[in-house]
Amino acid sequence: MLVIQTLVVMDSIWQEKSLDLNLVPYGCISTGHNIGMIEIVRDAATIAAVQRTHGGTTGAFRNDALYEWLKSNLPSRKFVKSCAGYCVATYVLGIGDRHNDNIMITDQGMNLFHIDFGHILGNTKHFLGMNRERVPFVLTPDFLYVMGREKGSNSLYFQRFRDTCTQAYLLLRSHSRLLVTLFSLMLLTGIPELSAAEDMRYLREALQEQQGVAEAKEHFLQQISECEKMSWTVQTNWWIHMVAGISRLSVIM
Repeated sequence: MLVIQTLVVMDSIWQEKSLDLNLVPYGCISTGHNIGMIEIVRDAATIAAVQRTHGGTTGAFRNDALYEWLKSNLPSRKFVKSCAGYCVATYVLGIGDRHNDNIMITDQGMNLFHIDFGHILGNTKHFLGMNRERVPFVLTPDFLYVMGREKGSNSLYFQRFRDTCTQAYLLLRSHSRLLVTLFSLMLLTGIPELSAAEDMRYLREALQEQQGVAEAKEHFLQQISECEKMSWTVQTNWWIHMVAGISRLSVIM
């Protein structure tokens, strides 16, 4: 609920400046301890499901899997905008556990959106003592392929993505006090990863509170570059997730 409500706040900040990033802040309400209701987003599929239709588990390594699934609707400005919006939001909030079953896309390819926000403020998933997530946010080769970014080549849609990301990031940064205050109010709610003032250090650092506008913009552009450089780690993590999912299914059956 906290993440979804924060996404709504972020969206209002962006919309106030006429920046519509096509977020999908679906409904979520707690009705008790570990009990609640989540709105169904119709006509959408997980990225994992899309990849499985293009090579099974090896679809995680196919850069054109998402493109092939969407190509009848490409290029899509909404895809670029929503991808940018969630890249910025998940980075600022430090959302972890970003595998391909936690990222979805609507059937028409118009909106990319994230689900399942159990890890926040830089708390990532580990496996055998190793950090499974080594990138600031998820920007995989298949997302870039949709934008025309292949083997480092530039494209109009990728440039729009970069520009949209930095615009959205700087707008959130200008409201950093609001975001920090909202999280401060949640310190006594029992959220494991938000139980002390120290837990909000990630949020302040992500928003680059101590830096100037130019330095903050360059900081986020560096995060994009880091995601591109380390994208193979995301593909490997997603492949492991898909293989592990099949193994669990076999055991249940």
